[in-house]
Amino acid sequence: MRSGPGADRPVRAAVLRAAGDALVEHGFDHLDLADVARRAEVGKTTVYRRWGTVAGLVADLLTDMAEQSLPRADTGSLIGDLRANARLVQRTLVDPRQGALFRAVIVAATCDPRAAEALHRFYAIRIAEWAPCVEQAVRRAELPPGTDAAEVIRAVSAPLYYRMLVSGDPIDEAAADRAAEAAAAAAHAGVYTPAT
Repeated sequence: MRSGPGADRPVRAAVLRAAGDALVEHGFDHLDLADVARRAEVGKTTVYRRWGTVAGLVADLLTDMAEQSLPRADTGSLIGDLRANARLVQRTLVDPRQGALFRAVIVAATCDPRAAEALHRFYAIRIAEWAPCVEQAVRRAELPPGTDAAEVIRAVSAPLYYRMLVSGDPIDEAAADRAAEAAAAAAHAGVYTPAT
């Protein structure tokens, strides 16, 4: 039997894949650790011992998704970087598997504090990954000093999540580009600087 820190990587990968499949098929309310263990072809005790609860499993799934996310683009311009960010979000949300996973996790986060904490941590990681493109734009004098980089990045993805969760409008590249351009325009206008 394998032991050591790398020994459980295949087990974790199999369980997280199975959990993602189950979330896509049945949603958070019907996610069952025994079913996930069966799908992953691992023992139930392994799943219960390592993750303990459905919320713990969803939290680890989000951690894995954050770890697997693509690194930020560096196009050399603010608008290029923000478009790259918006298009990455757009592609993720329209992807049959990833989009369904995000919807299920967001639903879970509305009723489970651990899932909510994991979702907040996921987005904090992604915002921290992309914030430097705004900070670089400030250094290049493209944006006013003191621009809140995290707020600019949030402004890029917010309209796309609104389309997914509220309006049901298409989440296409044109919508992604508009979101990036609106965030850039607001940042140029000083909307994301401290009030004086």
